[in-house]
Amino acid sequence: MARPRLPSLFFLLSLLLAFSLLPSPALSGIDSFIYGGCSQLKYTPASAYETNLNSLLTSLVNSASYSTYNNFTIVGSSSQDVVYGLYQCRGDLSMPDCSQCVASAVRQLGVLCMGSCGGALQLQGCFAKYDNTTFLGVEDKTVVLKKCGASIGYNSDTLSRRDAVLAGLSSGGGTYRVGGSGNVQGVAQCVGDLSPSECQGCLSQAIGRLRTDCGTAASGDMFLAKCYVRYSSSSVGIGDYYSKADNDSSDEVGKTLAIIIGLLAGVALIIVFASFLSRLCGDKGK
Repeated sequence: MARPRLPSLFFLLSLLLAFSLLPSPALSGIDSFIYGGCSQLKYTPASAYETNLNSLLTSLVNSASYSTYNNFTIVGSSSQDVVYGLYQCRGDLSMPDCSQCVASAVRQLGVLCMGSCGGALQLQGCFAKYDNTTFLGVEDKTVVLKKCGASIGYNSDTLSRRDAVLAGLSSGGGTYRVGGSGNVQGVAQCVGDLSPSECQGCLSQAIGRLRTDCGTAASGDMFLAKCYVRYSSSSVGIGDYYSKADNDSSDEVGKTLAIIIGLLAGVALIIVFASFLSRLCGDKGK
């Protein structure tokens, strides 16, 4: 009597495994990769620096459950063991989403920058960075990522709206800014360790580069080391635009579901075949 239950148990386990492969809908956009980089300098495994780095990364993850920005300095027995780090979540994220995004960023940093003394990672919803050289409170307008969409030509209405949105982002206050004009949406954010004047200078630089480098592009992303500005002339809202990688994530969900359906169909065939053999053997035994 126990044998007929095995196929059902096998099917249940396969089903649970298959659905565990599905990506979390809440994180399909905010933890999408934008850019990352690692220092060439490596630390010695099992060293004091590695211990301090692990402590710092743990602090980043723990802090993200109650604050959208924080920075830490882990002091060692020598100056070579000091680790500096920070994280920042997008200004519109809830605390649960912020916490999950930072946890994802730290996990991805661990893979991307394994053994490196420094690393930085920008996801759709958050940013995390660590290094053995202090960068906290230091201005840095280096361009780390530029992306321009397809040209819309000299569409005066759209370009005028784009310029109006960028002007609004430039004149706005705070470290996180959003704006829109018609079908043109924009978002900007500075890293929280900058002063208001430093934030304004960084955003002005990013906006100037967007206008120059992206020209008549339908959308543009300009990520500097300490701030970013993004805009899109499309029919979607600012939240949808900022998480535009959701479209790619939806494709991945579709592919995953197709794979799962194929796996379950295969499992079902195996169960039917196993049941047939079981009955056949039972009949022969009689």
